[in-house]
Amino acid sequence: MNFKNLFIKNNKLAINGGEPVFKKNLKPYKTIGFNEKKSISRLMDSGKLSGFVGAWCDDFYGGKMVRELEERWKDTFKCQFAVSLNSNTSGLIAALGAIGLSPGDEVIVPPMTMSATVMTPLIYGGIPVFVDIDKDYFCLDVEKVKKEINDKTKAIIAVNLFGHPAHLKELRRIADEHNIFLIEDAAQCPLATEYGQYAGTIGHIGIYSLNYHKHIHTGEGGICCTNNEELALRMQAIRNHGENIVAPLKIDNPINFVGFNFRMTELSAAIGLEQLKKITRYVDNREKIANTLTSNLSGIDLLKTPKVRNDCRHVYYVWAPKFNYESCKIPRHLIAKALKAEGLPIDEGYVQPLYLLPAFTKRIAIGRDGWPFTLTDRKYEKGLCPIAEELYENSLIEFCICSYKLDSNDLNKSIDVFLKVFENISQIRESFKD
Repeated sequence: MNFKNLFIKNNKLAINGGEPVFKKNLKPYKTIGFNEKKSISRLMDSGKLSGFVGAWCDDFYGGKMVRELEERWKDTFKCQFAVSLNSNTSGLIAALGAIGLSPGDEVIVPPMTMSATVMTPLIYGGIPVFVDIDKDYFCLDVEKVKKEINDKTKAIIAVNLFGHPAHLKELRRIADEHNIFLIEDAAQCPLATEYGQYAGTIGHIGIYSLNYHKHIHTGEGGICCTNNEELALRMQAIRNHGENIVAPLKIDNPINFVGFNFRMTELSAAIGLEQLKKITRYVDNREKIANTLTSNLSGIDLLKTPKVRNDCRHVYYVWAPKFNYESCKIPRHLIAKALKAEGLPIDEGYVQPLYLLPAFTKRIAIGRDGWPFTLTDRKYEKGLCPIAEELYENSLIEFCICSYKLDSNDLNKSIDVFLKVFENISQIRESFKD
């Protein structure tokens, strides 16, 4: 093992009674400050906390703060249309509705993501088709996507997981070739790029999250980006009781213009405006933290630090190395236990492959009769996506660096935790044998 730095006085692991590296819990990552409070105070004094009206009028598009946030978002991410919502999940529902998703249509999805990505197609009767991910970047495997496209395929949802872009341009080319839609779940990747273009703007629609533990946030919230005017209008309609605008706008094809209330409040938009001003600094800082972890820990033989594809920017919602359990012959959960005992808040495996959720294995979603699974013969069972299963069960480790405030001292200690545990792995091996 080629360790670059190790400033640990006591190498006895904490799980064996040694002194832990961290004496206190890491502080939470906090982005809300004086300017957000000032903006909210002004808004509270105005008394207008929402500007939406669920009927055709000027206020159908929301209030001053909502519209300003959408304009600023367009300028920042270089897209033609931005539609704010109350969550990324609402954005996924709006996006799938906007493309005209209908019962029996198939939607290609990855197995490793937040559950909303794969559950939202069910709202319209869409059938999720799980395609495995690549082992290095944890995003959809393009070659496997190609094999699943058929006459029923309506869309591909590509997740830019942990902040790394999927193979977006290639997936967009495939989508256009087959006259289907590419939707990006860009919840974790603000300012990530592929070939210089922002992830979230390469697909037909991209959805960003403003949930409280993201790079920037509004508590809860989401933004849909698109360069297609019709898709933008349809998402705006789904956001705000769209059935009420069909007649006045003479909508010829009112598919999925069904009333939802996915509207963002003026309060959330006001916070979002202040957060957006700081996004470059905040994202740069997360990237710097991740790169420091990688450069200092890449010499650990049993740990594969995160890779970044050429011509991509990874913005590291999560720093996710892989544990080489085959060489070590020690279960990952014992390594994780040792890391946690030193005070480092890491997780294992991210999420169980989502096709193993009861909704899929039992084929029960909307209503008592199993709809929309009554429209498909597809089965959801273990073995469907071997790479995702292996990562979940054996190798993936996550350090959610967007959840914690990491100053230089905390970052050095985080590095020391990994170095201490892996340098003294024989202590774990001996206890495993016992």
